[in-house]
Amino acid sequence: QSSMLSIDHLVWPLFICDGTEVERPIRALHGQSTRSIDKTVEVLREAHGTLGIRAVALFPAVDESLKDREATEALNADGLVPRCVRALKDAFPDLVVITDIALDPFSSDGHDGIVNERGEIENDRSIEVLARMAVVHAEAGVDVVAPSDMMDGRVDRIRDALDDAGFSDVLILSYTAKYCSAFYGPFRAALDSAPRARNNVPLDKKTYQMDP
Repeated sequence: QSSMLSIDHLVWPLFICDGTEVERPIRALHGQSTRSIDKTVEVLREAHGTLGIRAVALFPAVDESLKDREATEALNADGLVPRCVRALKDAFPDLVVITDIALDPFSSDGHDGIVNERGEIENDRSIEVLARMAVVHAEAGVDVVAPSDMMDGRVDRIRDALDDAGFSDVLILSYTAKYCSAFYGPFRAALDSAPRARNNVPLDKKTYQMDP
């Protein structure tokens, strides 16, 4: 009885995109699909209402036209993730909604932090954006923010930002220790969030992820 696993302990990762009636299989992740918000709500009616899945984690596949080097779309209160959070909480008030806090889905450089003109990841600038992103998600009604970016000091800064904005009840789940390896390749393919091959953009994430 010391260890047990049930559906109550599971979190379903959901890949989301803009549009309507979209359900696009992800070639790199067998059995998974990227869905528009309406289709996400639809599949959750069975998964949550019938099967009893209590928690989901959202991962956005952002249109390339919305990406820039500052990842400004991550702060859009009417962006893909906040709209999906609101839709899920409206449809399933007791569903635990978790959002990934990282900049690479929104960055035209494909990095978890902001890249400066010298090709360096600016840690302190990045964590300020991550903290503001967490507040945007909290305002949309998220239950848990989950930073996966591997910037130094981001959990403390996110906690301060949430508390200052009146969201002391929003939880932080720092759920990854990322290694600079090919392990995340399929995930980056699903979100089109791999580092871009161009001048002054590092081709890997070894300056802020762990040595494999």
